[in-house]
Amino acid sequence: MKYIISICATTVLATLLFAFPSYAQSDPVRIGCLYPLTGPGGLYGRDSAVAIKLAQDHLNALEPADYPQLEVLIEDTRSKSLRSVQIARKFIEEENVDFLCGVVSSSIARAVSPIAEKHETFFIGTDHASPTLVKEALHPYYFRVNNGTRLSMLAGAQYIEENYGQSADPIRIAFVGPDYEYGYQAWDDLKGFLDAHSMATDIRGEYWPKLFETDYTPYIQQLLKDEVDIVVSGHWGLDLVTFVKQAKQLGLFEQTQFMNFDAGGNYEILAELGNDMPLGLVLSARHHVNWPPTSHNESFVEKFHEEAGRYPSYAAQGAYAGILAIAETVRQSGGADDPEKVRRSLETLSLSLPEDPEGFRSHMDPQTHQMLQVQAIGKTVFDNRYPPATVQLGEWSIYYPPAQWPQLTDPN
Repeated sequence: MKYIISICATTVLATLLFAFPSYAQSDPVRIGCLYPLTGPGGLYGRDSAVAIKLAQDHLNALEPADYPQLEVLIEDTRSKSLRSVQIARKFIEEENVDFLCGVVSSSIARAVSPIAEKHETFFIGTDHASPTLVKEALHPYYFRVNNGTRLSMLAGAQYIEENYGQSADPIRIAFVGPDYEYGYQAWDDLKGFLDAHSMATDIRGEYWPKLFETDYTPYIQQLLKDEVDIVVSGHWGLDLVTFVKQAKQLGLFEQTQFMNFDAGGNYEILAELGNDMPLGLVLSARHHVNWPPTSHNESFVEKFHEEAGRYPSYAAQGAYAGILAIAETVRQSGGADDPEKVRRSLETLSLSLPEDPEGFRSHMDPQTHQMLQVQAIGKTVFDNRYPPATVQLGEWSIYYPPAQWPQLTDPN
């Protein structure tokens, strides 16, 4: 038995072979992964490719070694929707994959998901977060193993209520986020959950820069005029890096509390900003290099650094989870040929992941096909243990997910 990674992009990586002698299925389980390996989101895809290898290393070390043979193909989406749709069709129609996986952007995931449904091919989402995919656009072949914005915003609302709920006056809030569905959904959810917590709010502004904006000055200047207690950001990646640099120069962080509950605390952001990252910002992410302080997470971060020469962005842990999810599902189902068995296995999936604190396992909500995970929100503090970042999150507030997705109040 062997495990193969084939990466079709500008960067060629070596083929990797691993033995899994105990699994009875003769044909490999073929997985087609869609990630940006170049362009604005390229780091997420490259981190995901490294994490896929780490996931196989982990599976290979388990006893007994009764996991299926996996053949993983990765192609560069370049963060383009049409290209991603074409790749998904090629994976299904020409490569005969059993699973699709990956996708960084929620808008691209929305484009790829109907292709998976049409061809009855399971799509394991590993790095996009819009709640629409597990609500209006949900179908029997879509499952997501990374945290989504709805749970991030639930935790964010709890954080705001805990820290500002005793105020006699309404909390003055403004939002700035990307002008597409991911940003809209995050803001709608946060407002809904704040209402559910009976928080009195005074919304002073809502601002929607385009994705990959380069000049946020007009938005920051307006936020300064709004005189708010909290600015909530929905940006991620290099967009957030650019915003923070410009906002710091204009003095925004001296006037208001800045928060980003879904992607702001990603290691990529902290590393890119280095000494330019202000202290005291309230941030979170889907994985942290310094939380939870478990041997599993420490090992994952260390092994990733040994393999890649850098520390992982949260996309790495998502891809790692995706490969473990597929392997565990196929093992439990006795193969990938029976869709009903595969679906039942995915709906009851439980995994021990690097992001899980002691005593908790990430587990799938069967109604929404969304993995339920713990959300850790912290403040930026000086911490130079993970260079080139000189700041990490600390002063943690930890929020466990509800037992079932339907228990969440629907803010829409």
